[in-house]
Amino acid sequence: MHSIDINTVEMTLDIMKYAINRISNNDPELGHPKKEEVLKELAGDTITEEGIGGEYAFNLFKDVFAKATVPVDHPRHLAFVPAAPTKAAVLFDLVTSAASIHGAYWMTGGGGIFCENEAMKWLVSLTGLPEGAFGVFTSGGTSANLSAMIAAREAWRDQNKEHENLKALLITSNGAHSSIKSMAKVIDADIILVDDDEEDRLTGYWLKEKIKSLSPHDRKRLFAVVATGGTTNAGIIDDLAGVAQVCEDENLWFHVDAAYGGGALAAPSVRHLFKGIERADSITIDPHKWMFSPYDCGAVIYKDLSLAKNAHSQKGAYLDIFKDEGAQGFNPADYQIQLTRRLRGLPLWFSLAMHGTAKYTEAIERGLFLAKAAAKQIEAHPNLELVRKPGLSCVLFRRKGWSPDDYIDWTYTNHQAGLALVTPTKWTKNGESETISRFCFINPDTTEEDIQEILATMA
Repeated sequence: MHSIDINTVEMTLDIMKYAINRISNNDPELGHPKKEEVLKELAGDTITEEGIGGEYAFNLFKDVFAKATVPVDHPRHLAFVPAAPTKAAVLFDLVTSAASIHGAYWMTGGGGIFCENEAMKWLVSLTGLPEGAFGVFTSGGTSANLSAMIAAREAWRDQNKEHENLKALLITSNGAHSSIKSMAKVIDADIILVDDDEEDRLTGYWLKEKIKSLSPHDRKRLFAVVATGGTTNAGIIDDLAGVAQVCEDENLWFHVDAAYGGGALAAPSVRHLFKGIERADSITIDPHKWMFSPYDCGAVIYKDLSLAKNAHSQKGAYLDIFKDEGAQGFNPADYQIQLTRRLRGLPLWFSLAMHGTAKYTEAIERGLFLAKAAAKQIEAHPNLELVRKPGLSCVLFRRKGWSPDDYIDWTYTNHQAGLALVTPTKWTKNGESETISRFCFINPDTTEEDIQEILATMA
């Protein structure tokens, strides 16, 4: 099983051929999900005592399982927050796996961690955080947000022993990502959702008013505020400067979840919208979203690394045995929740090293352009109307006269036809929710003609 034989060599060639073909395909088949029982009927038993053989298993993947998935890099996949990893990043993801490097400690992964840190320096530079700020790559925004909030809670507890006996409390906005609410459950913290203003974002004013309304006990429990740097539903950026000021005045940890929107920090046309992010105590950015890395690659950045290390550094007799001077260095495991980790930042590093940061700016600006182009087409369409101006690369729009079922049927028809995947969403204003449609542009290969073709199916 661990030896090299002719079957392994042939399988290697088959897999590399498949990988090359898939990487070079800019318009992959828009697959469709199948029920579990259907897949079982098509594939039969795949895990058996004797094994089914590499060739047969690989053919099952290509012919059955891969076709029951939706490729996130399809240029007409405009639902959720899609992904569009560069060819260089995907290729180096193969290298990352083949290299088999454990990326938790410098002793075992120093060379790879050095590369990750080079990419991280660029991310940190985009935020404008002060000298000394740094971060680490995680499995995604959820683990990054969780890591940041654990660091925040522990820093709060260290400020006052009385806090050790209090259940923590945090504030975020109604538009915050669902992972913020889930993360609060994981750390057993209560959460308050602050009403949005007319622009549907958390502002310093509303935050201050909410804090004023808290009981003395709840004010003691309050340890952090989470603002959003680009909501996943509408691309809305909170009043980061206003929230930062309140957090500084109230001695609260200020975290910015920019998992989706953080890529736009590299776009000069919208960088000003993030004013105040440089005052955050921690920031989440997902390179696997708008920075063109493969899944799964998130990042958490801290203004003060020592606070993160205090919360996350793990101790163990088998972890403190290295005397080699070269083994001493940056240990990613000290700054987030995972001990065992792969070098998720390597594909981003390679792609940045190969293409340069200017190409990233160009590709991100392309997503912003596509959102504006889509808005123009929607405004010119007699049966469509914008719900709000585009937020970053998100466009919310409605088809006049449609019911929620109409949107669902439209999504299903286009997906089954292999045209596109564009899903409906909910938009709430003044307490009233409606079903609408939504574009999210990430892939620079998406064209204005793609948008026109999709909108034409709403006639």
